[in-house]
Amino acid sequence: MAIPRFLQIHTLHSYPAALLNRDDSGLAKRMPFGGAFRTRISSQCLKRRWREAEDDFALNTIDGFTDAKRTRKAISDGVMKHIRNTSAKDEVLRAVAEAFQAKLYDGSGNQPLLVGLPEMEYLQMRAEAICSEHSDDADAAKKAAEDVFHTRRGEGNNMRVMREATQMPAGLIGALFGRMVTSDPAANIDAAVHVAHAFTVHAEESESDYFSVVEDLKDDDEDAGAAHINDTELTAGLFYGYVVVSMPELVSNIAGCEAADWQNADRALAAKVVEHLTHLIATVSPGAKLGSTAPYACADLMLIEAGSRQPRSLANAFRSPAGAQTDAAVKALCDYLTKLDAAYGTRENRRFMAVEDCEIPQAERLNMDELAGWAAGIVSGGAE
Repeated sequence: MAIPRFLQIHTLHSYPAALLNRDDSGLAKRMPFGGAFRTRISSQCLKRRWREAEDDFALNTIDGFTDAKRTRKAISDGVMKHIRNTSAKDEVLRAVAEAFQAKLYDGSGNQPLLVGLPEMEYLQMRAEAICSEHSDDADAAKKAAEDVFHTRRGEGNNMRVMREATQMPAGLIGALFGRMVTSDPAANIDAAVHVAHAFTVHAEESESDYFSVVEDLKDDDEDAGAAHINDTELTAGLFYGYVVVSMPELVSNIAGCEAADWQNADRALAAKVVEHLTHLIATVSPGAKLGSTAPYACADLMLIEAGSRQPRSLANAFRSPAGAQTDAAVKALCDYLTKLDAAYGTRENRRFMAVEDCEIPQAERLNMDELAGWAAGIVSGGAE
């Protein structure tokens, strides 16, 4: 039986009195949709929270996890600080560091770059060899360091040499969410997990929250007024979220095979990653102002579809703003899904989890553990 190429994950999350994702002016992010402004959570915000989650299903608890850091200091802090067993002069170490920094971040304006632990370890190995060979010749060390990035001239800074030296060079985070290196297209990694911006299924609901700060060390003769007053925006909403997992990219990025060979590769680690990611999407909340709003919530609904035709969001179920209640949103989603099935046929295999009693067209209801296990089974080939 052919393994589906895509998993589509649809969610509904409800948050009251929160400021989940702010724009440059400190207000909640927004988007116009269907003639009404909606509160929005950016995909960057969602992915960061899933990446950094620390719980039973954190990505870094997976056996086989490979770390990566988005940083401007991969060379200074990730490579050169860990150089061992070398008697090289300081100017040699400095020449190697400067050459690596210039080549790794070439053309990027020294912007943060996602660099995997395997890539840092590879560069550390090369740096140690260069420093040992040219321990007292800074010019020779600099040239040797520059040549690390020039095995095929004319291809940018050629980070690809590190991709070919190890599996998952940009770590599990790069394997999931991809990497773009503008100065070196050969170092790019296609994202396997595609994340839409979440938005409220109804028109935005917001208020300005006035607050004050009291002076604890006030003298008796001082004014009784507050030491500081200000206001901030708070919002509430029921958010629709949409995530697509592309199986060929996921397996090829993790297993190190060509995307065309993904069905023949070892998919055990990819399956475990999907199991953890499913839990994270359902249970890990985004959120600014954690200390003052405690914006923690689990999904009221999660629907997962497995299929091989091009994915399609169910966002248009809410193009006309739905009610702010979960049952109204679920009805709108089901009505739209029924229309899609009538127009295009039902070719996806569906399972869902719901807090409230409901039915989803052509879908079997499971609890969260069962749903995550089913999604993992789709990847490994053991589920239908």
